[in-house]
Amino acid sequence: MDNGASSYRRYLDGEEEAFDEIVITLYDPLVLFLCRYVKDPHTAEDIAMDVFSDLVAHKHRYNFRVSLKTYLFMVGKSRALNYLKKHKRMVPIAPEELPTESGEASPEEQLLVNERKKALHAAMAELPRDMAEAVYLMYFEDLSYEDIARVMKISKKQVDNLLYRGKKQLRTILERTEQPSDKTGKE
Repeated sequence: MDNGASSYRRYLDGEEEAFDEIVITLYDPLVLFLCRYVKDPHTAEDIAMDVFSDLVAHKHRYNFRVSLKTYLFMVGKSRALNYLKKHKRMVPIAPEELPTESGEASPEEQLLVNERKKALHAAMAELPRDMAEAVYLMYFEDLSYEDIARVMKISKKQVDNLLYRGKKQLRTILERTEQPSDKTGKE
């Protein structure tokens, strides 16, 4: 998938429905990404809407050199950082407050999935910000090393190092949090 570039080309050619496809596909991932910065889902939604509005108002700012998803994440990150600078507040958000997609799983399966998500989000919160961002963009947003480097404004080698160290630290954190429950299960 081209992450929205072909839909945006169709939109530029006059097909209004193509923009709806872009919003449907990229809105939720953008909001979740922005939540990692602003720590407030409502503010993240506002910033995401501003980013999409900017895409409509300034049609020729996006130049198709990167995927549309990467472009939106770059603009969104910039706006989120500007918001934080302006408001100078960082209120942590609990993992259970993050928007999630609910599936057709049984209540027990959903509970297990939610527990794993909470553990993963809590572990991600323990990582340094740049490491957490790289891991998030790679494994939750499926961005390439090149796209992650563009969004984070670092080299691909730095992305590689962040991902390596981030996965290693996540593994250690998750093993540490799982050990107490393993001991109680064996007794």
